[in-house]
Amino acid sequence: MHIVIMGCGRVGSSLAHRMDAEGHSVCVIDKRPREDLRYLTHGFGGRVLQGNGFSRATLIDANIVQADVFVAVTSGDNSNIVGARVARDHYRVPKVVARIYDPRRADIYRDLGIPTVATVRWTSNQIHQLVFHRDLEPQSHFGNGESMLVRSGVPAYLEGRPFAEFNVEGEIQVVEVTRGGRSMIPGGAATIEHGDSVSFAVASTAIDRLRSFLNEEVGA
Repeated sequence: MHIVIMGCGRVGSSLAHRMDAEGHSVCVIDKRPREDLRYLTHGFGGRVLQGNGFSRATLIDANIVQADVFVAVTSGDNSNIVGARVARDHYRVPKVVARIYDPRRADIYRDLGIPTVATVRWTSNQIHQLVFHRDLEPQSHFGNGESMLVRSGVPAYLEGRPFAEFNVEGEIQVVEVTRGGRSMIPGGAATIEHGDSVSFAVASTAIDRLRSFLNEEVGA
């Protein structure tokens, strides 16, 4: 995979090192000259570009047209969301994630179809999970982490099927659906429509089961 990371602080550099070590092609964009990027050690094998991550000239240099992932983790919410929207809307990057400092903006960005991570509550591990595990966005953990609230888009092959098919007693429960910017609690006969975003209550031991179901292909 080719991954473009905008921002090279602690989170951006940690992601860059991890994804480079996993064998991915990585390009980091930051306004500071490379010699000032103290978190990026000499062991990093990817590319580093000086510039704005939403500058189209810089993005072309970063080979954005071949990117599978764009991650915006600068210190500014506005820069992150502009970079994320350019990557998604203009260059059609399949997976885009933006970090935010103001959690009140999370719902706005999510409605735009851009997963967000909040600086205080998230680390590079959670961003890594968002990038490499389809559409699963843990929102909250409960108790000592035994259960969590997870938000996910729904794959096209499930359209027309009842939400109730997701429910597994004691493990997975559909609790909310956002459709066309409006939230609802689905009834027993409600069916999945294109563009639905679903909130699940999930036991931590069942997260892989939910992930597998969301990743399943027709006939698999």
